Amino acid sequence: MSNPWFFWAILSAVFAALTAIFAKIGIKGVDSDFATLIRTVIIVFVLTGFIGYTGKWSNPLTLTAKTWTFLALSAFATGISWVCYFRALQIGDASKVAPVDKFSLVLVAVFAFAFLGERPSAREWLGIALVAAGVLVLAIKR
Repeated sequence: MSNPWFFWAILSAVFAALTAIFAKIGIKGVDSDFATLIRTVIIVFVLTGFIGYTGKWSNPLTLTAKTWTFLALSAFATGISWVCYFRALQIGDASKVAPVDKFSLVLVAVFAFAFLGERPSAREWLGIALVAAGVLVLAIKR
């Protein structure tokens, strides 16, 4: 692995996959919005413990207004995404919902191109297009 981020990205993918499986099992007989709330509360406790254990706590009042604004926007987007994801999992197959959810990879590339000035190579665009094609294959009814 020549890129240190790759290790963390692979772990993210593994845990995202487990998230779908555990959530699909856990939301049986529970309202998906309520299940999302429970999940979020647990995440707050886990992250608080992690930050405390690793000594990474810092004063949030020292953050800039721009940082607060974009972290808040990210939090809203995350919350809305989770609500939609859990609702989709409750009514659909995890093996179909999770890959379609990963269409976010395509959207991240497009948004990063448009708003952050990132310029993926032709090979990277090909990979992104293949992901998009895979989502279409899953989404189109036969």
